[in-house]
Amino acid sequence: MAEKYDLIVLGSGPGGYVAAIRGAQLGLKVAIVERELLGGICLNWGCIPTKALLRSAEILHYAQHAKDYGLKIAGSIEADLEAVVKRSRGVAKQLNQGVTHLMKKNKIAVHMGEGKLTGPTTLTVKGEKGEEKLEARHIIVATGARARDLPFAKADGKRVWTYRTAMTPPEMPKKLLVIGSGAIGIEFASFYNDMGCEVTVVEMLDRIVPVEDKDVSAFLEKSLKKQGMTIMTGAGVEDIKVSDKGVKAKIKDRQGKVAESEFSHCIVAIGIVPNTENVGLEKLAEMDRGFIQVDPYGRTKSKGLWAIGDCTPGPWLAHKASHEGVTAAEAIAKELGNKDVHPHPLDRNNIPGCTYCHPQIASVGMTEAKAKEAGYEVKSGTFPFIGNGKAIALGEAEGFTKTVFDAKTGELLGAHMVGAEVTEMIQGFVIGKTLETTEAELMQTIFPHPTISESMHESVLASYGRVLHV
Repeated sequence: MAEKYDLIVLGSGPGGYVAAIRGAQLGLKVAIVERELLGGICLNWGCIPTKALLRSAEILHYAQHAKDYGLKIAGSIEADLEAVVKRSRGVAKQLNQGVTHLMKKNKIAVHMGEGKLTGPTTLTVKGEKGEEKLEARHIIVATGARARDLPFAKADGKRVWTYRTAMTPPEMPKKLLVIGSGAIGIEFASFYNDMGCEVTVVEMLDRIVPVEDKDVSAFLEKSLKKQGMTIMTGAGVEDIKVSDKGVKAKIKDRQGKVAESEFSHCIVAIGIVPNTENVGLEKLAEMDRGFIQVDPYGRTKSKGLWAIGDCTPGPWLAHKASHEGVTAAEAIAKELGNKDVHPHPLDRNNIPGCTYCHPQIASVGMTEAKAKEAGYEVKSGTFPFIGNGKAIALGEAEGFTKTVFDAKTGELLGAHMVGAEVTEMIQGFVIGKTLETTEAELMQTIFPHPTISESMHESVLASYGRVLHV
């Protein structure tokens, strides 16, 4: 006989486990199904452990530039890759244990194994205990996604890597090829460059981090080249030959010239593939290129079946998945009779994006180009960190903040930042957009001094010709 629940969540990533917790908070009997590790890719193999790696690289960078701060460090400064990776895995393990604790605290049943839908509200789990049958009034699919392979060179974990191998490398690469300049590609390029590796980034489009504002892309490319990276935009990898000695890649540049270059290793970061095959979705949900189509609350076409996170349309970000998890859980609770909960549909315009390279980049809303394409009359302004006292004092005067407004209404359409700690500051603009703030409120907001966040205020002033410190 099938074990029955109010809600079953298939997948325990940042969308799945958060949905389970919120459902339990709302009084639902909840179960979660996971085939590998609680916390999913983000916690175990993505967001969190990569930030631990990048932190180590950042400390190394500062140590190597101690003299810029009037300090002397006796002896050589070297990276111990094994110790850096060990620390990163320790961070991931600690947080995995934290999620396990949260499941127990919220009385969420955990079923470890491979889950497959047998209907919109039923599934089977194949695990160490054999096959279990589960039934719920509602099911949320949160199966996430995996790295996309090149058609002519699948990742082997030896010379051709995806993010998983790049986080636990078998050896330190000497000369690294990174294919793709989205967040994953650029973060690993930044990490290995700081660790002393020779790095080449190849991007098919005409600029790196192509989803960002073009001014951010241009600034970041210049900065990375200054740090010693080779950046090739408008270029593509035509073929890869792998041997025990390394990788030979045929690269076509923007002029159409093809040349073969040798590398010790290659990281493939060309996008993701949703984990939606063999889940039993074929007749239950509308699919587009493997992604489950949902409404702004997470509903699929089948009553009782929901989907969130990276198995649904992008942007494919952990915080978007967590937000969707809360929204779906609250919508389910409301359908089950909870009159005290009021879920809000997902607003994709207010989802921030962060990339933790050096320097960091962060953004929310429309770029200046997208705003103009959408028909807005735009007012935009940029404030460079070189005009910010705190940034100069920190030795982090490289960067800027840019804001984009609707000239007619004063609505904040977008904000774009590059520089130190901008991933911690972008939330100020996200809150502003969520509250439908205009330039008037932002201009009247008092920012503390001295902080890098003052650049946010100055960029708003710059958009209206009132900048003070440039």
